[in-house]
Amino acid sequence: AWVHGDPRKVVYPTDSYGQFCGQKDTPNENKTFLFYFNILKCASPAVLINLQCPTTQLCVSKCPDRFATYIDVQASYRYKADHWNYFKQFCKPGFNNPRKSVAQVLRDEDCPSMIIPSRPFLKRCFPDFSTKNGVLTVANQTTFKDGRGKTRNVTDLREAANGINIVLDARSVGMKIFEDYASSWYWILIGLLIAMVVSLLFLVLLRFTAGVLFWIFIFGVIGIIGYGTWHCYWEYSHLKGTPGSDLTVYDIGFQTDFRVYLQLRQTWLAFMIILCVVEVIIILMLIFLRNRIRIAIALLKEGSRAIGYIMSTLFYPIVTFLLIAICISYWAVTAVFLATSGEPVYKVMANQTLCKYANLSCDPETFNKTNVTKLCPGAQCTFAFYGGESLYHKYIFIFQLANAFVFLWLVNFAIALGQCTLAGAFASYYWAFRKPADIPLWPLFSSFGRAIRYHTGSLAFGALILAIVQLVRVILEYLDHKLKGTQNSFTRFLLCCLKCCFWCLEKFIKFINRNAYIMIAIYGKNFCTSAKEAFYLLMRNVVRVAVLDKVTDFLLFLGKILVAGGVGVLAFFFFTQRIPIFAKEAPTLNYYWVPLLTVIIGSYLVAHGFFSVYAMCVDTLFLCFCEDLERNDGSTAKPYFMSASLHRILGKKELSPKKA
Repeated sequence: AWVHGDPRKVVYPTDSYGQFCGQKDTPNENKTFLFYFNILKCASPAVLINLQCPTTQLCVSKCPDRFATYIDVQASYRYKADHWNYFKQFCKPGFNNPRKSVAQVLRDEDCPSMIIPSRPFLKRCFPDFSTKNGVLTVANQTTFKDGRGKTRNVTDLREAANGINIVLDARSVGMKIFEDYASSWYWILIGLLIAMVVSLLFLVLLRFTAGVLFWIFIFGVIGIIGYGTWHCYWEYSHLKGTPGSDLTVYDIGFQTDFRVYLQLRQTWLAFMIILCVVEVIIILMLIFLRNRIRIAIALLKEGSRAIGYIMSTLFYPIVTFLLIAICISYWAVTAVFLATSGEPVYKVMANQTLCKYANLSCDPETFNKTNVTKLCPGAQCTFAFYGGESLYHKYIFIFQLANAFVFLWLVNFAIALGQCTLAGAFASYYWAFRKPADIPLWPLFSSFGRAIRYHTGSLAFGALILAIVQLVRVILEYLDHKLKGTQNSFTRFLLCCLKCCFWCLEKFIKFINRNAYIMIAIYGKNFCTSAKEAFYLLMRNVVRVAVLDKVTDFLLFLGKILVAGGVGVLAFFFFTQRIPIFAKEAPTLNYYWVPLLTVIIGSYLVAHGFFSVYAMCVDTLFLCFCEDLERNDGSTAKPYFMSASLHRILGKKELSPKKA
């Protein structure tokens, strides 16, 4: 890609001769904009941007700022030389013969038949459209001369105007959004800093509030379901004796107005039974799983305590973010080089619609020596697009897939490195017999060094397996997009099944990889051995895994909502100037929702970064806890390494006094 690619094709527009506009050290260095001889020939703005408009395209230093036609300029060039000097800058380079007949000039496309007031957008000259009293105008005019003896209405340009105006309006909104960011960026940073502090406090306080938050939620759910059951019974009793309420759902059939079903006693009876069953299930689960729930909450508290001793782990996501940013940059640059690997392709552009050579490939160096110009007067060999017929160009799509695969592999490796590093740090906390005295110095840096030195191959192998599955999913999504118009229901069904299966497989592999990396960090074994041992260990504690997973997910989700919602509410009152103390400090904004959404999304991502460390901590401690239970029995010869709170929940005898 780096040998054949040329990113200038993306940065600079290309004229009809395949030359870049605005490129340094070329004749077009000061000509940064692309000008279209006859924009009426362009079907839509998309055609303009794709450089496939069937009209001559030239690089110019500035876009036209007035209406003018070649006929008028030629008629007055003797006594209005400045008009001709202005108009000729939009003619082909070197053309300076106003005495040449209009018919010949237009046939050879030496000059445009007309110029229209334009403004640059995407480095291309587009008509300067505007509306005046609801009427489409160009430079406050509704008509213009087309240079061929006709007066045309500006609405003839509407096909191009509609799309262009949408883009230009978006550009205007974009400028306002940029202004809002420019005036509020430091307040956004303050909001994200507040989110970071709140996230940190939430994690620290979890050791004291994890149990309280969970049980408040559980009893709240029980209470809400209980109220729902009572309300269903009340509705059921209230409808007794009401005409038509004793009908069944089967009697009335399907109704589009679902309120009809609420007039039936049978509906409320069904709701009441369902809620009663759910209530009983929840209560039974709490009774039989109470000890495992207590263990899960104790592990959550232990995770908070571990992070308190190894605070540097909270900032490791920054390292992962930087590594992923490098991976994204590498992928994007390579993808751009691949996409711009084509050679210039020239096509015959003919004014005559019946020309049999139209749109055929041509060579601009030998074009004038062929019979095309004789058979199709006015035809030109102009640049169309970038492409090629070589073996390399035919397989660019395959190369893009390979580039995407490398991208997925590198990103998964960066994530795996972070998980293994954090697991090693938290494992060193758990297996310290006396906490925190026996925790090694710089546990995070030591774990990172071990992961890089000893476990790179294992992490790369796990990332490879996941990348292969993700690449298959990408290919399936591509096929689904390509086959959307097909009417073959079996094909769509098969694709849907495959997408679902590979989605489940990806989730399963992520779960296995995560726990395999923890076992790698603890024992230093290879990936396959670690994955097998982690899987069997989890299967022997499958109920504990399910309980811990759900309890952790709930508390961390609650934390993310709390952080993002709390900071978002504070930002809303600040940016809408509803806090009297800071009313004068709040910046004046075009759209207050711009910094508000940025703060909310940013706060959620900050909280997610902190809580992902916490989730990894809990998972590591859980695997260590299960290993501790299987390897040790609490005796003097084989003492438990778990904390005193976990030991008490298990109902074992107290730990030795030295283990505080």
